[in-house]
Amino acid sequence: MANLQKNWYSILGAAPTDDLHELKQKYQRLVLLFHPDKQKPGLSEEEVELQLQSFIDVDQAWKVLSDEESRKTFDLQLRAHELKQSWPVDACVKLEDMDWDSENECYSYSCRCGGEFHLEKDEAEEEEDSVVCCDTCSLSIEVKSCG
Repeated sequence: MANLQKNWYSILGAAPTDDLHELKQKYQRLVLLFHPDKQKPGLSEEEVELQLQSFIDVDQAWKVLSDEESRKTFDLQLRAHELKQSWPVDACVKLEDMDWDSENECYSYSCRCGGEFHLEKDEAEEEEDSVVCCDTCSLSIEVKSCG
């Protein structure tokens, strides 16, 4: 999963349960609020930049959430991100401390129960840390990437 950069629902002040009509109303209100032509005179350069960035974010949020396919994709990414955030982690391990299994092309680490934690090669190559579950018990570890 790509890093979840922005929560488009939060930007619109919306919830994943909002229908398209509700999203559109929130989008229209915010796009008018932040539109560059609607800004009050006398704003500092920094405030103008913040307003412009908010306008761009609101527009992008609408583009993602108004399209059924891109919204589904975003909802899946959001759910995966939320699950990863709340996953209980029993230990942190550096990738370099794991054993490389060239036959299966994955990293492994022994669990205290006698089972193993397995991290696929492509998951290990991602920039972000990974949470890996034991193949035997309910324990999990967070694998810190070396990069």
